[in-house]
Amino acid sequence: MHTKPNTITRLLLCTFLALPAHAHCEAFDWSIGAYAGQYYDTAPAWILEGDARFAKQYIVAITASKTLWRAETWPLSFELDGMIGHQSGVATLQEIGIAPVMRWDGFPWSETLRTGLRLAPLGISYTTSISPLELGPATGKGSRTLNLLLIELGFALPAMSSEEVFVRLHHRCSVYSLLNNYGANGEDFLAFGYRHRF
Repeated sequence: MHTKPNTITRLLLCTFLALPAHAHCEAFDWSIGAYAGQYYDTAPAWILEGDARFAKQYIVAITASKTLWRAETWPLSFELDGMIGHQSGVATLQEIGIAPVMRWDGFPWSETLRTGLRLAPLGISYTTSISPLELGPATGKGSRTLNLLLIELGFALPAMSSEEVFVRLHHRCSVYSLLNNYGANGEDFLAFGYRHRF
């Protein structure tokens, strides 16, 4: 995982977390959906700065989540998110992952466009083989089991708040070499998807 700071992302996150809670959205406890995306070769947030180069590696996945806790006075909840995916292109492999997710629904424009920010910095991802895109440049080694990180924005119309489209940054990494010291970034995918919440 790269260490380049992303001041814009941190500033936006702090701003939205400091906002007071607005009208609460419906309390959905479960969701199921699917997403597809393409690999890019930089750290997750760098794509927000236009610094990403895409490669011919693709992912399609199904995802499901369960709400574990919901705040009473703030539009904040914690979920458990799981995914099963298939990668193809440069390499063909399958991936399974699970991560605890923080969800924030307190955006000031939610009466016009329901928006949910989901963050999961620490999870577990396992692949059926090691992608050549994950090999350390000096060591030539990689790991099947890595950290799963996701950053996601979901959007829904107020009249159809159970139907959500989302954009997800899907990231596998060694957590700054805590899981291995192979020098590989892992994998990053920019993905778009749809989920039904119920």
